[in-house]
Amino acid sequence: MKNLALHWQILIGMVLGVLFGLGMTYLEGGKEIVEDWVKPFGKIFINSLKLIAVPLILASLIKGVSDLKDISKLSKMGGRTIAIYLVTTVVAVSIGLLLVNLIQPGNSISEKTRQELVENYSGDAQKYKDQAVKQKSSGPLQALVDIVPDNIFGAATQNKNMLQIIFFAIFFGVGLILIPQEKAKPVKSFFDGFNEVILKLIDLIMLAAPYGVFALLAALVVESPSVDLFKALIWYAFTVVLGLLIMIAFYNLIVWIITKKNPASFLKGISPAQLLAFSTSSSAATLPVTMERVTEHLGVDEEVSSFVLPIGATINMDGTSLYQAVAAVFIAQAFGMDLSLGAQLGIIVTATLASIGSAAVPGAGMVMLVIVLGQAGIPEAGLALIFAIDRPLDMCRTTVNITGDASVSMIVAKSLGKLGKPKVKDWDDNYPKK
Repeated sequence: MKNLALHWQILIGMVLGVLFGLGMTYLEGGKEIVEDWVKPFGKIFINSLKLIAVPLILASLIKGVSDLKDISKLSKMGGRTIAIYLVTTVVAVSIGLLLVNLIQPGNSISEKTRQELVENYSGDAQKYKDQAVKQKSSGPLQALVDIVPDNIFGAATQNKNMLQIIFFAIFFGVGLILIPQEKAKPVKSFFDGFNEVILKLIDLIMLAAPYGVFALLAALVVESPSVDLFKALIWYAFTVVLGLLIMIAFYNLIVWIITKKNPASFLKGISPAQLLAFSTSSSAATLPVTMERVTEHLGVDEEVSSFVLPIGATINMDGTSLYQAVAAVFIAQAFGMDLSLGAQLGIIVTATLASIGSAAVPGAGMVMLVIVLGQAGIPEAGLALIFAIDRPLDMCRTTVNITGDASVSMIVAKSLGKLGKPKVKDWDDNYPKK
């Protein structure tokens, strides 16, 4: 088992969890055994993901912003880079929301199963209703007021205040850029080291993922052993993958329009990095290959690629943001919650900002989803519905993440006059052999 790749371990845990859960439904007292002795391990796994959310945002985002080093860079190349990244992220989240509202995968769950889910997972449903009433009674700018914390330590005690954590992290990172480098260096070194520790903790947490998946799936099966729930999961996965394919088409379109680069040659140039991203589920691990392919095979100047791509690995998570939007609405549909337009616009803002601090490692997207669910008032226990198939989808969305990084680097290079011919020529219609 230890010699298997993590995604295979998770898939095995998923299958075994379903089979174990099905078997326990036929055993007298089996449901109680799972609830008392298996389900708690699933809860522990979800709690560990929630535990790491605030430190992950602080460490990753402060490091990402402070890595810009110079405000003048931020004002020119950095400004363009971040602006394009934010636009593509908003597009990704919007596509996700559009698809999930059109396909409505969560609505395929029967009312009986929905009631069981509410009873088993939502806990205090009245709490969410009270929060919705409170939100409606707030002023039009209350959401803006809520972004700025009056006490960062108080904000850090609850995951639902994650927008405040993001605001503070960006503010802190800008402050690090503005002070003299010799004074900023020890602080930045601390957060660089802190970020490495957090990434290692995520690695350790993900080692328990196969067992967490097993416990979550076994509990889900014995508590709601209905076929329509698994049909809904298939529709959910279809919705996410369809959205990711649309995003890749979108990247090809804007690259073709702005740089005149043939879509086939763009995909040919970046395909090795895409395959590595698919196999590792890590934008950070793929970064060296992405930089080599973009510089050597797509003609982006090294000055641009060395700046745009590392920043993209930190703040550009289009595939992850799309998945978060679909997952949040799917879970809400599964629990019978009717999200208002305002709540869904809030998902766009939260998923966009959360993606800025999403670490480029496997499993970070699930941590970010906790933020989105908490901000929208959706039961976080709904993670149990989707975690079983999260790893295959994580592989797909990481591929989209690095494709987005590559396309933005080409667009920024074109705008600065730093996009030339590839140093290593692949098959390319734009550069025919003489």
